[in-house]
Amino acid sequence: MDAELRSAKAAYRNANAEGNHREEARWANVIADIMKKRGDYVIALNWLRIDYEISLKHLPEKHLLPTCQSLGEMYLRLEEFPDALIFQKKHLELARDANDIVEEQRATTQLGRTYHELFSRSDHDHNSIRNAKKYFKCAMDLAVKLKENPPNNKSSFLKEYIDAHNNIGLLEIDLENLHEARKILTTGLEICDEEEVAEFDDGRSRLHHNLGTVYMELRLWDEARKNIKRDIVICNRIGHCQGEAKGYINLGEMHYRTQRYEDASAYYEKALGLAKSLEDEDALVKQIQQNIETVREAGKVMADITKEEQSLKKLKRDIAAARGTSNERKFLLQQNAVLERLVEKARMISAWEKHCEYAKEKKKIASELCDRQKLADSYLDIAESYQKLRRFNKAIKWYKKSWQMYKNIGNLEGQALVKINIGNVLDSTNNWREALDAFQESYSIAVEADLPDVQLSALENMHYSNMIRFDDEDETRRLKLLIDKLKESKEKEAAAKNMSEDCCSETDTEADDYLSNSGSDNFCFPKTISQSKAPTTGDELEDDAPLMSLYQSIKSSSKNKTGHKESLLNSTKQAEQSPSSLKNQTSDHQTIVSRKRVRVILSDDDDDEVECSSRKDHDCLVDDLPTYNAIKRKASPCKIQVISEYGSKGAINVEESSSSFKCSSPHTATKSGRHSRSLSNDVVAEANFPTGSKCDTDFSGKQNDISQPRLHLSQNDSQKCITCRIGNDLIHVEATLCTTGDQLNIDSLKAVVACLYYLQFLPEKRSEGLLPIIEHIKCAGRDMESLETVEHLKEVLGNDMVEASVDGWIHKRLIKMYVDCCKELSEVPNIKVLMKLYNLEVSDDEIVVSDCDLQDLSITPLINALHSQKSFAMLDLSHNLLGNGTIEKLQKVFTASGQSYGGLTLDLHCNRFGPTTLFQICECSLLFARLEVLNISGNRLTDACGSYLSTILKNCTALCSLNIENCSVTSRTIQKIADALDSRSVLAHLCIGYNSPVSGNATVNLLSKLSTLKRFSELNMSGLKLSKPVVDALCKLAGSLTLSGLLLGGTGIGTEGANKLVESLLKGNEELVKLDLSYCGLTCNFVLNTSVNFFCSILELNLEGNPIMAEGSDTLFSLLVNPQCCLKVLVLRKCQLGLTGILHIIEALAENSCIEELNIADNSVPKECSTLQYDLSVKSCSQNQEQKLDAMQVDDNQEVLCSLNTPNYKLEVADSEDIALEAAASGIDDSCASSCQRNSSPECHLTQQFSIAIGKAKNLQLLDLSKNGFSAQAVETFYGSWATLRPLSSQKHITEQIVHFSTRENKCCRVKPCCKKA
Repeated sequence: MDAELRSAKAAYRNANAEGNHREEARWANVIADIMKKRGDYVIALNWLRIDYEISLKHLPEKHLLPTCQSLGEMYLRLEEFPDALIFQKKHLELARDANDIVEEQRATTQLGRTYHELFSRSDHDHNSIRNAKKYFKCAMDLAVKLKENPPNNKSSFLKEYIDAHNNIGLLEIDLENLHEARKILTTGLEICDEEEVAEFDDGRSRLHHNLGTVYMELRLWDEARKNIKRDIVICNRIGHCQGEAKGYINLGEMHYRTQRYEDASAYYEKALGLAKSLEDEDALVKQIQQNIETVREAGKVMADITKEEQSLKKLKRDIAAARGTSNERKFLLQQNAVLERLVEKARMISAWEKHCEYAKEKKKIASELCDRQKLADSYLDIAESYQKLRRFNKAIKWYKKSWQMYKNIGNLEGQALVKINIGNVLDSTNNWREALDAFQESYSIAVEADLPDVQLSALENMHYSNMIRFDDEDETRRLKLLIDKLKESKEKEAAAKNMSEDCCSETDTEADDYLSNSGSDNFCFPKTISQSKAPTTGDELEDDAPLMSLYQSIKSSSKNKTGHKESLLNSTKQAEQSPSSLKNQTSDHQTIVSRKRVRVILSDDDDDEVECSSRKDHDCLVDDLPTYNAIKRKASPCKIQVISEYGSKGAINVEESSSSFKCSSPHTATKSGRHSRSLSNDVVAEANFPTGSKCDTDFSGKQNDISQPRLHLSQNDSQKCITCRIGNDLIHVEATLCTTGDQLNIDSLKAVVACLYYLQFLPEKRSEGLLPIIEHIKCAGRDMESLETVEHLKEVLGNDMVEASVDGWIHKRLIKMYVDCCKELSEVPNIKVLMKLYNLEVSDDEIVVSDCDLQDLSITPLINALHSQKSFAMLDLSHNLLGNGTIEKLQKVFTASGQSYGGLTLDLHCNRFGPTTLFQICECSLLFARLEVLNISGNRLTDACGSYLSTILKNCTALCSLNIENCSVTSRTIQKIADALDSRSVLAHLCIGYNSPVSGNATVNLLSKLSTLKRFSELNMSGLKLSKPVVDALCKLAGSLTLSGLLLGGTGIGTEGANKLVESLLKGNEELVKLDLSYCGLTCNFVLNTSVNFFCSILELNLEGNPIMAEGSDTLFSLLVNPQCCLKVLVLRKCQLGLTGILHIIEALAENSCIEELNIADNSVPKECSTLQYDLSVKSCSQNQEQKLDAMQVDDNQEVLCSLNTPNYKLEVADSEDIALEAAASGIDDSCASSCQRNSSPECHLTQQFSIAIGKAKNLQLLDLSKNGFSAQAVETFYGSWATLRPLSSQKHITEQIVHFSTRENKCCRVKPCCKKA
């Protein structure tokens, strides 16, 4: 970068000296771009100003276009919005004058970004949101126009089209339309896939980042984690340090929200390191540091919660002993105080599951205390929990209960606040009109009760609804005037109050002193809290009064409820935040009233991003934490920063989902979704992305710190480090190198230990090329072969360390040469490459370095080593990031070897090769006699490769296998392949699947040529849509040749075509090894009409994705139990078999001695819920109409009473609170209500049946039961049966989405599907 900058400055000085203004302006712009990439935005702006001045004075007007664009972008990065708008509008004007649609599209995008940012920084800027919508829509329309009719052939303008989706999706996030945002962003990714955008494209990064945000707000943690991780991987690959840092911030946010504080801190620390490596990113660094501090404080709060829970357990025991005595009420009040503290602490750290649990316990105590004020408050807490958990129906139900209770006791303030919260929930469910009605009703109540703070909150929400939801400019303006007027009057009252306090009498001062001494933390909390009392006969209840004496008095007391006030502060608890208390507190909360999340719309014309600085009052914004004063006291500053990115990502929302933001809590009823949008209370999300050794060990193998030779476990699973000892040497191994998910791969661990141990040798010893063979690795005296996960290893390890022993030595000449070449080039050896080359199961002639993150530059040491090795029989470079430059180097290797005979397998699939890759092969005549297998699938070859493929097929006389699957070729290339084939060809295997469009004529011609080949045996046409003439030609081919493999997945040949094809295949003399009919539109009729002979002549059958249904399972059972069945692999994934059908298939394996692999994943059907549904028996004297509110409604904001979930089998029943109303508060004897009773016998019975069936499948080596809705307990039971038959070799791979049982010899997930050998 420094050399590039020096060169650019030298060129600028030369142009200036020569008076060449055009070059002078151009080099000034180049220097600005270099400085921008380094993060030196101020310096970049200075150079852009130079460019602008030169262009304005000396060059034609068209030269101002890029200059204005760059200046507008830079001013936006520096958040100087007025200047940004000036240059962006000039940019747009110049573009329109020049009729330049490309620049016009860029200008509208930047204007949309700027107006969006202005909107995110204001509560009432209606004009900005309108302009943001207008310009983004215009940018999208222009992007579509450019994509459909590009002005030149240099660009397809696909990037602009994709980024336009991202911009609009981000705007929808900011407007809290999360489902619409998810739809738009997902469409953007689908476009990337359809148009075959590079896997590590920056546009994909932005889409994944913002989708991660959406899923995080929807509390879909797995989807959020997947997208954020993908964002980080892409940013890391493309060297986008800022984007990678912000991805790690998002991972930290997600872990913070799920109370995994150690992991959150680890990700923030990783983000901090990346941010500090950038220039002019002080705001980003500061925000991350504040996040780390907040996480630290949250950890302290969680520790406090644990202590309080212990106190609560003790109080429960005391209450049990004091039942019926005079101490019962005292203990209940103490328990209530503890629960109130727990509720507040859970709210502080957004632990909503715990919050709900404590709130429900608090409700029970309030019922026993016969205190309807406390009961209403507890209803409010429960409702808040459900709202934050996005269970909106339950939230509405509990808010209504709370509202009714406040109404019964005459608490107008409580009613008004509940109405605001109901409006927030309705807004989250897109019931915008009903939400506005609720806000208006709240305002009316607040006016009636003379509650200015609540009035202000209601007006703010009404203003938001009219501005965002209904775009009503007149009403928005009217409400804005009311808000300003109300704020002005509040300020005057506050000023008058301050003056009176300054002039207070000595008596007043003494009274204040008394109050301050009598309460705790009164500098943070109001001195008095409004609370409704529950008198018996006009007198105050005594704490030690027996509870039974209260039940009769409560009926008459309701008539006297008028909302009396009393001081309830005591030294044992935080201020109680009931709605009635807000009169004294709302003024404190008003500092956190704000509406919109901070969002920054990305650019479509640059890859860099800019940090988003915090809002104006950013030290007093605490979204989602209603007890702001308490938080300020307990964890100041309690902020989790969200980072927004220009040019790539939007800021991550505050704390919870869009609904969560709408009210900071039911107590304050501020719309936190629209109010607290500042950066200062946003957090961000999680990822398991390795970025190098985390254990103070470099790849030289030399440990920098041997004071901790244990299993090092950092905050994040991906950062776990295993320290292994061989004799006196310590080797630190990054756990990600030897784990799949959370499972430990012992063979990989042995390989990486051997390689790192070799790297520790002195150069003289390393020159021998001898690497250790590690046969046994033990910890705590136990063989690690039996350990399955890193967590298990941690438990077993304790204070010991891993011990490895060298059981022999093996000569690996290529590893020695590779390490030497790395040293010559001053490169660090790639540990993944070393592990692949160390593989003891392959010969030295097989070079397999797949999935090693290799690029054209980083592969140079390996290619240099291959120059020295010269001869090899197989080269596998699949699943890397290699381009045409690598093939040019390899061509020189092949030429230099001089080897003109001996078979060669070349596997290049899933890289970045283009058509000229094949040209390099054509130019190497030594390969003509050697090349036997060529796999170049998954590379964008396009039809430009047609002539090269034709040359290879004609000249490579030994070529027996060609794979061009998913290479973006069309009918033209297929026809050229057909033309190049003749009867002399030895081609035996051809794969042309997943290319489009391929016409029927071209395919028929190819099939006709294939029928003339003597050795042809396997054809893969998956993903091609086959017409009837093609199916007929295929049947003719199957009848004329003895095919061993036919893969037709996704071809849509239908039942009729499949039956016809099977008839043709059965005419052959040899057995068909493999047949793939997945997703072909087959029905159960195909199975019903299948001949027994068919199952007796095939080894592998794939029927995935065909609706065989339960009806077909009986026929499959009969076919499988047939003694002549020779199937070894059967795939029935997504065949809608149902649990009964799955069970039937597994039971058939008891009598089948052939099948080794069975995949019956994803076969449960919704209607089978009733099979396992709990028997709910409700006995209650009340009708419990509220119970019906949430029953059997499926949505992301609605719950299913009994559902068989995909990740976990869980049956959810209605809350006990729905069945038994509070008897004490209502005067109804609670003996007449009973809770729901569960009857789990159907599940137990089904589990037992499956367990027995699995236990009888003796010959099975691999079983996939994923996504069938089995509970974790059931899965463990199944594995117990599986392991019983295979005590020494059984393996399992179980996560939320995966249930795999396998054996050590046939372990699941060991290779990618595209890498499986035919």
